[in-house]
Amino acid sequence: MPRTRASRASSFADDAAGGITERVEDPSDPEEAPPRKRVRWDGSGATPSNEDEDIDEDSSTNLVEKVCLAATCQFGRVACAYYDPVKQKILYFEDTPENQRFDLTRTFLEQTSPDVVLTSSKADDNFMDVCRDHMDGSGGTFQVRPHKDFLPLKGRDRLLSLRLLSELPIDTTDQLEESESEPRNAYDFMQRRREIGGDPLLQKWNASVRLANFAAVESSPLCLGSIGALLDYLARARAVAELDDEGVGGLEIAGIEQISLEDTMQINADALFSLQVFEDENHASIHSDKTKEGLSLFGILNNTKTTLGRALMREWFLHPSTSLSIINGRHDAVECFMRPDNITTALSMHGHLQGTKNVPRILTTMKSGKAKVSDWQGLVKYAFHALLLRDALAELNHAGGVVIVRKLLEALDVATLRQLGNTVNATIDWEESTNAARVCVRPHIDEELDNLKHIYHGIDSVLSKVATQISGTIPSDYTSSLNVVYFPQLGFLVCTPMQDEWHGEAGIQVLDGWSFQVRTLLTSSSSHVYFKSPEMHDMDTHIGDLHPAIVDREIEIVQGLQEKVLACALEIARACDICAELDCLLSFAAASRAQDYRRPVMTERNVIDIKQGRHPLQELVVDTFVPNDSYIVGGAGIGVIVDDRSVEEDDTEDDRYQGQNSVVVCTGANACGKSVYLKQVALIQYMAQVSVSRAFVSAESATLGVADKSEFFTRVQTRESVSRVQSAFMIDLNQVSLALRNCTARSLVLLDEFGKGTLPADGAGLFCGVVKHLLAGGASCPKLIATTHFHEVVHGDLLNPDRLPITFLHMQVLLTVDSEGVLDSEYDPENEVALQVSPSEKITYLYKVAQGYSLHSHAITCAELFGIPRRVTARARYASELLAKHEICQLLDEAMSDVERQELGDAEEVCRKFLAWDLSEESGRVQGDSVRETLKVILGRS
Repeated sequence: MPRTRASRASSFADDAAGGITERVEDPSDPEEAPPRKRVRWDGSGATPSNEDEDIDEDSSTNLVEKVCLAATCQFGRVACAYYDPVKQKILYFEDTPENQRFDLTRTFLEQTSPDVVLTSSKADDNFMDVCRDHMDGSGGTFQVRPHKDFLPLKGRDRLLSLRLLSELPIDTTDQLEESESEPRNAYDFMQRRREIGGDPLLQKWNASVRLANFAAVESSPLCLGSIGALLDYLARARAVAELDDEGVGGLEIAGIEQISLEDTMQINADALFSLQVFEDENHASIHSDKTKEGLSLFGILNNTKTTLGRALMREWFLHPSTSLSIINGRHDAVECFMRPDNITTALSMHGHLQGTKNVPRILTTMKSGKAKVSDWQGLVKYAFHALLLRDALAELNHAGGVVIVRKLLEALDVATLRQLGNTVNATIDWEESTNAARVCVRPHIDEELDNLKHIYHGIDSVLSKVATQISGTIPSDYTSSLNVVYFPQLGFLVCTPMQDEWHGEAGIQVLDGWSFQVRTLLTSSSSHVYFKSPEMHDMDTHIGDLHPAIVDREIEIVQGLQEKVLACALEIARACDICAELDCLLSFAAASRAQDYRRPVMTERNVIDIKQGRHPLQELVVDTFVPNDSYIVGGAGIGVIVDDRSVEEDDTEDDRYQGQNSVVVCTGANACGKSVYLKQVALIQYMAQVSVSRAFVSAESATLGVADKSEFFTRVQTRESVSRVQSAFMIDLNQVSLALRNCTARSLVLLDEFGKGTLPADGAGLFCGVVKHLLAGGASCPKLIATTHFHEVVHGDLLNPDRLPITFLHMQVLLTVDSEGVLDSEYDPENEVALQVSPSEKITYLYKVAQGYSLHSHAITCAELFGIPRRVTARARYASELLAKHEICQLLDEAMSDVERQELGDAEEVCRKFLAWDLSEESGRVQGDSVRETLKVILGRS
């Protein structure tokens, strides 16, 4: 049967490739005739018969129905990619930090429900165990592939080989007539293949450029490797099932998308960079690769005291929750901690958290048997501070409905913590452990250990007596002094100084019954020699090797104590996770108190309503920050009327609610604060719902809708690099393309001066095209905030504010003359005329948003403010005025000499006289040579 044959061949191909496979066999299907081998090439116009179609469909059933996932985890980061056979799409998950419980791994395994899971041979062992256990429970296939299949470079090459990226749509109407004729020789055949398939180098270049349109994986090596391994597996399976090995290029991939985990939002790296959520500063020394957090949103909100809290906060920033119940629950906690009567208690709780260590790491070290004294000390400190933390929780006011408080009170069991701390503290001798650099046990814990230590500590007197006895039995001239010493592993030895006569040819003299053991060199002129005597052998037999016996017994006691601790490891780990969450919430509360953040109202409505909003980073670096309002609704495209106001808002006459649009276009002078305003709105939404969906926001009040899987798409900053094959403008286009492909009605799209990297006419056209494309989505139109200097878009049918649902805003400026008199604002809603700033006038930025649009950027005045020489700005102003009057040709006159200028004037006079000649009166009587005479008269040349 075709299906059985394909399945067996696939199994053989996988095993031959060197992979380690664990699979569950599917029930066999009824026998059918084997498929016929088919030979085809791209230029053929043959159409398969119905029989061939049925056979091909049956033979590839296994391949089509199976969901294959490739994943790997290394150095605490996880990435994956899987193939959706229904939509024929590749879905990827970028490199992301993973915790010790592998929550992300479990989440995407449960969400994707794969039939086949591939992983690298160098992946984390615990990660492999999680994947293997999941596939054993689901009855799927788990396969460990060689690490070379997961190399990032190979993954990128395979990704660029996809026809989705390498081949551009072409018009084949001109090739229909030529395709009917068969190739006459091999040269024609190869030429036809090149015409149809295209140049391989050009295809690879196209693919590298278009890759960013679908996915931002260039900075995710694990993700690239996973995609490469997935494509390689799919190509092998297709080759076996269809007997047609075209490699990765033959795969039918309809699209590439990012995996959206349930109740979790994914934010791409460009958005995080543009909004300055993270900012790594390099070490001052070129010899160090360490970094620290600079001025960023994460930096000002990260006041965590524990390692687990810091890691959890970063995880919240990267993968925020979209669950409204979780968001409101954490808002309740922050509000409780910010109450005036709870501030002292909150500070005390944060201090107790600082005293705790990374207990999950300590438990992991104990499981491996490598726990040190510091690990046991950290465990005792955790028990002590956890008890104090629980007492502090009981002192909180109005905390009955706070989820985190209730969870922590349930997790912190007083009896268990007290018993844990007392048992460890009563067993381990901290002072002796510090001196011995190992874990030592207190006295009176074990009788056998106490006896061994008693003998070991009293051995000095015994050694002295034995040394005295031996001294009386040896010749008096044998040595000047004699000692009996004890060495672990070597036992008891007789020690004598090295005699001078022993340096000769005879060597060291050994007494009868003694045996030479070792010689130690103290200095260049002195050394000691060690012997075993019959008395030493007797002591080895009756007393034994004390130190190893003591160490072994202490190891046994500590091992028993370790088993008691690990018996409650799950409860301790759960309590530590809740403490990490409490650490984050206390950190947000501290930042909210310091920066005067307010609690937002989170709603299911698709709206952003901000009053007196502030940029959380910009306000820290300026003396005075001017707050602004913002109002925008989602899903209000062309043909859709949205009334998203609540009952309280309906009673107000606020101008912000007059135009409930999804698109906001902000104009204004250069350096007037447009970009800050644009980022401000996004960061407030980010603080409330995305990165810190547990903290307050930098605004007087805010009503914000809960976002979906993909909230933010930005075209704000361009990250150029010589390693990328795209220009700055191409990078901008990739960012916009990614937004257009993935945005939804609940997404927020930011466009900061999109189109500025090309000709003004082309840039304005692209800007208008993107805005109209989003508006044409109707109810699917996302929330769009854009800034632009293309003032011509408000005229005609481009972005007419009277015809399209667009809200136009501008940043106010104040124009003054040298006498400090105020001229006017730059916007006149009646005649829509922008005032020009003369050289004697000055501009003052007010940084205040107002309704309407501005028609002048005041770029020349801005250039003067920032140090451009006045002679340069004067020339620029003159050229700008000529451009506005369409008299730019006057600039050509400046390079002429006096003679050339005179000749140009004469030519102009001749032209004017000729144009003034009325030919209608002269046409009837001017003929032949008289024409020249008439021209001479008219032109004044007679």
